[in-house]
Amino acid sequence: MIDSHCHLDHSPLYEKLEEIVNRAELSGVGCLLTISTSLKSFEMVKKIILKYKNVYGSLGIHPHETKDHINVDKKMLISLRNENNKIIGIGETGLDFYYQNSDKLIQKKKFVEHIEAAIDLDLPIIVHSRNAENDTFSILKDFSSKNPKILMHCFTGSSDFSKKMLSLGAYISLSGIITFNKSKELQKTASSIPIDRLLIETDSPFLAPMPKRGSTNEPSFIKYTAMKLAEIKQISYDDLIVYTSNNFNKLFLLNQ
Repeated sequence: MIDSHCHLDHSPLYEKLEEIVNRAELSGVGCLLTISTSLKSFEMVKKIILKYKNVYGSLGIHPHETKDHINVDKKMLISLRNENNKIIGIGETGLDFYYQNSDKLIQKKKFVEHIEAAIDLDLPIIVHSRNAENDTFSILKDFSSKNPKILMHCFTGSSDFSKKMLSLGAYISLSGIITFNKSKELQKTASSIPIDRLLIETDSPFLAPMPKRGSTNEPSFIKYTAMKLAEIKQISYDDLIVYTSNNFNKLFLLNQ
């Protein structure tokens, strides 16, 4: 299995990193992608990926953090990434109009800077979108002629949004949210997404899946999301793992 999106630099995972990574490996997780959300986060991500061979990292500023990272532009992103080839994606970036911790215009400007950097680096752009479906699609569509590699992380959007993103060639990553009893609509949407466009993630330490609700989420819990998605797609658990792992490797150009 591959956990395509976790935050190993966040507490309490970071303080127990050795046992967290070991438990993931014992649970069949062969590769993890730990995601940066700020420049401070990125410094921690670099330390983590240096220590663990099977952990890769990303470089990005979360939409919540954009107000404090006005100086982070395309040029800086490219320069920072080129210092480390275990940084295999740009993000987490995107738009979050639910909390609006940062101004909408600042979020949009920084989102574009990330997209342009990802295209120049030929790396996937890892996209967060909440209450911003139209703007997210519109901005990404503006770059469609340049064929950006797009990963919609922790997808909880509408069926219509999933179809629009698929039309841009995007991959869609599903988290433990699909295991929740209240997620019937998302489960229905997931059933319609082609299996060759799907990835799985924990988004740990957040969003622990059933039956681990109430616990701190961690990469070893990804098996519960995989089991639920296999049920939704009406395929075997083993086949689901093969498909989602192959999709990750294809998108991020890895051969695990």
